[in-house]
Amino acid sequence: MSESESASGNVESGSGPPLTWVSDSLHVSTSPQARAKRRIATLMEEVENLKQDRAIKQRKTTYYVSQGRAIRRLVALYTPTEDLIAENDRRCETHDRDFNTTQEQDRLQRGYIELAKALPWFHDKLVSLDHEESEHMLRQLKRGADSAHGDDTATLKELVASWLNNEFRPIPLISAGDKHRRGFVSDICGKLLCPAEWSWEDPVIRAGIRDRTTAFIVSKNSWPLFMYQNCEADANNLEHGLMKSKLLVMGFKAIFTSPSSANEVDGEGEGADIIENNRRAQRQSDQTKVKTCIRFALSSITSWRTVDGDFDYQMFWNNIVDFFEDVPGPAARTRISELLEWWTRKVFGTNHRQDLTSDVISQMSVSALAAQRLAMEGAAFDSDS
Repeated sequence: MSESESASGNVESGSGPPLTWVSDSLHVSTSPQARAKRRIATLMEEVENLKQDRAIKQRKTTYYVSQGRAIRRLVALYTPTEDLIAENDRRCETHDRDFNTTQEQDRLQRGYIELAKALPWFHDKLVSLDHEESEHMLRQLKRGADSAHGDDTATLKELVASWLNNEFRPIPLISAGDKHRRGFVSDICGKLLCPAEWSWEDPVIRAGIRDRTTAFIVSKNSWPLFMYQNCEADANNLEHGLMKSKLLVMGFKAIFTSPSSANEVDGEGEGADIIENNRRAQRQSDQTKVKTCIRFALSSITSWRTVDGDFDYQMFWNNIVDFFEDVPGPAARTRISELLEWWTRKVFGTNHRQDLTSDVISQMSVSALAAQRLAMEGAAFDSDS
């Protein structure tokens, strides 16, 4: 190539058109249409990548929201997930040096352990995410948790009214949509909400509760009668019948199995292998959530809040959790285990698969048909031969 050809930028390339470049920038000239097409293709690829990224993020969000629905039901009704994480981190940092933990710290740590059980992927996922990603995950988990809690309280608000109307036949009937006539205004709801140490049938006590006098303060320091079997408490043995209310079992089944199954609570079987195979029924946090929601459904407050008059729902929740978990000794622990087994039988019924011995199974139609088909094959073979 001559010096003049280099300066002009014209080069012959085979039989095609000559290539042209500007000597200052050394770029090879292309048509505007070709450049536009390539730019459009690049932009379309970037848009497609953004769509894929958005779709992946949306799938993650949907997953976190759906998983978060378990938190208020199985882990903690009030405590933020961040507090559970912080307590576990604190214990990891102090290792074995921190022997004097408070009751609240122990509650938080038990809550974190329950969180890890309810969401087995959570602990490892939290470690692998950066700060922004973990914040997003926690926000979506909370969104799912709050959504499930709202659904559960709305469900029980209507169902409890129906159950009370069928069981007690009050006049007038309790409205499913109006809570203003519930609480201590209602004789039926008032009796169920009445502290175990008082008698709702006593007109002085009833009037004192309704007038909110200082002598009859209804607070989280009392077990309501709706938590007792047959709504009866023994002042000399307040543990007897506690947490065995039919209303509680119905509430549990409505949330954790199905609303229609709540009507089937009268049966009780031996349930040995059901207890082993349905561990969810033995998580005391499940029942704790139900007890708190039932109390809300019986009350006259129209929207969920932590404090109802003198009654603190969060402290009530803590009292129930402590009843199951903060026991004074092995005898109480045994009684708690028996209570949880009672709950398992009530929720899941009984099962007799252990009674199906090989001799019994051999006489049943599946085994009998298999034997008949084998016999027919043998007969067919003999006839052919």
